[in-house]
Amino acid sequence: MTDPLWWQHGVIYQIYPRSFQDSNGDGIGDLRGIESRLDDLVALGVDAIWVSPIYPSPQADFGYDVADYTGIDPRFGTLEDFDSLLNAAHDRGLKLLLDFVPNHSSDQHPWFLESRSSRDNPKRDWYLWRDPAPGGGPPNNWISDFGGSAWEYDPDIGQYYYHAFLKEQPDLNWRNPELRAAMLDVLRFWFDRGVDGFRIDVLWHMIKHPDFPDNPANPAFTPAMGEMHQLLQLHSTDQPEVHGIAAEMRRVADGYPERVLIGEIYLPVDRLMDYYGKDQPGVHLPFNFQLIDAPWEARSLARLIADYEAALPAGGWPNWVLGNHDRPRAATRFGPAQARVAAMLLLTLRGTPTIYYGDEIGMADVAIPPGQVQDPRELREPGIGLGRDPVRTPMAWDASANAGFSTAAPWLPLHQDWQARNLAAQRDDPHSMWRLHHDLLALRRKHRALSIGDWLPIDCTGNLLAYERRHGDARLLVVLNLGDRPESFAIPEWAEGLSVLRTTGTGDDPAILGPNEGYILG
Repeated sequence: MTDPLWWQHGVIYQIYPRSFQDSNGDGIGDLRGIESRLDDLVALGVDAIWVSPIYPSPQADFGYDVADYTGIDPRFGTLEDFDSLLNAAHDRGLKLLLDFVPNHSSDQHPWFLESRSSRDNPKRDWYLWRDPAPGGGPPNNWISDFGGSAWEYDPDIGQYYYHAFLKEQPDLNWRNPELRAAMLDVLRFWFDRGVDGFRIDVLWHMIKHPDFPDNPANPAFTPAMGEMHQLLQLHSTDQPEVHGIAAEMRRVADGYPERVLIGEIYLPVDRLMDYYGKDQPGVHLPFNFQLIDAPWEARSLARLIADYEAALPAGGWPNWVLGNHDRPRAATRFGPAQARVAAMLLLTLRGTPTIYYGDEIGMADVAIPPGQVQDPRELREPGIGLGRDPVRTPMAWDASANAGFSTAAPWLPLHQDWQARNLAAQRDDPHSMWRLHHDLLALRRKHRALSIGDWLPIDCTGNLLAYERRHGDARLLVVLNLGDRPESFAIPEWAEGLSVLRTTGTGDDPAILGPNEGYILG
């Protein structure tokens, strides 16, 4: 690759806007707050920000219930505030991506209010309405991802509507050509405004089997999985027609220079690859979430990485994700020491990495007292670890009141060690998590082998994971100890003359890695 696009060599940083920076003292982050922190992101070294939903919304699911796809929720600001943020980001060389939520709207969206007003309304078919089952009750056995039936009965109409998530989030009917055209116009609206791309929410959900048959039972179900996993979503997700929709979105994006589409898709690798496109191009980056769910064990991770690389279609660009707004944070899953190794892995694999806000200072999940729970996922199925509030808590900027996030009490509690674990405390500490991220990002910019080079595995034993990154004549070595005891490593002959570019710890001998230690040699 001689001329990579920005989204191939760059690093994306996800911002959960409610929790990033509050500018007006209401305890909720907003667009002006994000703009005020852009210089901090430039200092960190990321290339693009992805902002989770900021559209007008009743906030039943914190913005993923959209009431207007071309506006800004007053909690976050105005369209003028958005334009200011976008221009400020571009002035600093940062790209800006938005969330696109095409599977469902809010039940307060004007489209749905029209759709449910009568059976003969022109927008009736913009959503998924069905008659009750022959004996009464829901049309089929489908379960909402938030638990309970995925069908909500409207007694005024005498039909059910489908909602893959909350009943306040009715699913849109992408088989309706008018709805499809209206949603593609939403993409054009934001592209015309200058947005650099979109992360597409639950892309694999967007088309359902036309006959709505029952989903089969999941033989591996256990209650700890959550009610949705009682069934296999065979007919309610990942239908063949969804690839045609992805291709239409791609054609829209391709009408603008250097725009990117990223698809949220939780599927096995073989099915994930289809979203790059079959007969026609699909999304540029189907999100690869394997590092979030995989056992943190060296041999299985080595196989996972190699299998993913081998599965990529011709021209398909890889990507890696370590955390997001829905899943436990890396520092919680691995512990603080191993989270440093995980960061080195994320930022040295081939492909586009995404960093979740707060991971750069080692934030962990925050225990939310029952009386302060906000997330409908936790409220509907409490106590089994499915709630998302713990990973959405406010960013800690400094040791001032409320960690510099707000002059008011934050909407969710801060992590307990925020007075020590904050950006200001870590910026000048050469051993901090922030400094590790900063230095790794600087190495990616300096060495094309790290940003766009080939990935070649190196045989290891024990808890070691090692690989080469190569671009032209440049060769770099990455070796990681995923365990909590020292490990010996036989440095390949070709790498014996290389220097240590960065470690996760304080060691200086990559032939004997300390516990939870990683090295980059070049």
